Amino acid sequence: MSKYVMVIDQRRCIGCMACIVACKAENDVPEEHFRTRVIQEVEGEFPKLRMELRSELCNHCDNPPCVYNCPTGASYKDKENGMVLLKKNRCVGCKACIASCPYDARYIDPRHGYADKCTFCSHRVAKGKEPACVQTCIGRSRIFGDIEDPESEVSLLLREHHHEVLKPAAGTEPNVYYINRILKG
Repeated sequence: MSKYVMVIDQRRCIGCMACIVACKAENDVPEEHFRTRVIQEVEGEFPKLRMELRSELCNHCDNPPCVYNCPTGASYKDKENGMVLLKKNRCVGCKACIASCPYDARYIDPRHGYADKCTFCSHRVAKGKEPACVQTCIGRSRIFGDIEDPESEVSLLLREHHHEVLKPAAGTEPNVYYINRILKG
């Protein structure tokens, strides 16, 4: 059984936003919404400043509050690959998933009324392709793969580099890992 994760190597992100454009084009995301975004944060005091470009998306958590709080079963965790996905025809747009997600990773699609989010481009992965954001990343900042495969690129990177997840105290067990993230005091 596979377990797909994403590693974001922040040393390689140049902030070109091609990942966002590729995601919107691939998934027909409405103009005013995002399945992925790049946050820019600057910390420190002049002249000792550090800027972080942090890609954010659904964390496809192992302990997903969006799934547990969905009253219709529209949000679910795929047992075959670990992705958190959505049965759009079951979603009633109640926003329980949006309220429960600590990563602000969902939005209501105004055209259809369901709560949409990153799916790791599950339709592409099913065909043996990478998610659109990974394929288009010119800096190779985004790496996608099966963490259950000890020889996969994601497994090797996570073994070789210090990494963190967003909001570990939330207890969601996220599956998006960051290399070279600014450590919060």
